[in-house]
Amino acid sequence: MLLTILSLSILASLFGLLLGYSSVRFRVEGDPLADKIDSLLPQTQCGQCGFVGCRPYAEALVKGESEINLCVPGGEDTIAVLAETLGREILPISDEQATHVPALAVIIEEFCIGCTKCIQACPVDAIVGAAKQMHTVIAEECTGCELCVPPCPVDCIDMRPIRPDTSTWTWPQPQMEVGARN
Repeated sequence: MLLTILSLSILASLFGLLLGYSSVRFRVEGDPLADKIDSLLPQTQCGQCGFVGCRPYAEALVKGESEINLCVPGGEDTIAVLAETLGREILPISDEQATHVPALAVIIEEFCIGCTKCIQACPVDAIVGAAKQMHTVIAEECTGCELCVPPCPVDCIDMRPIRPDTSTWTWPQPQMEVGARN
């Protein structure tokens, strides 16, 4: 019995050392530029850019398969930094995003059944609450991605437009008239 335990311990130690050595020796390095671009993105994993998360979007940007103006939560500041980092031209926010009205998720508390499906769907942990208890949205954390709306079985989540104020308003990009001279 003691010999069996000793043998298994030695084998486990040897396999552990072999795995440790293999993880160091055969480590696959990621693309350093993709890592840098990923660190510049807001990490909300909201999917508003059309990708399942910030990392796939960063990889598509590095490969030139996507435009730099798709990150809604990052906004114009992120677009400018991405353009500088990638050596591309700064693009205005895409037409789809320009027509998209920024919104905030609001839970209608009297209808909330506490199912936690919205909590599980929220990529930025902006919804708080406990099972079978009412939930609420932390407004400062909500990106308006609308991922919490479809899983709600009682339709108690409204997306309410954010009214522009001095902290959210931006000057519209001037449009050049056709035939205008510089």
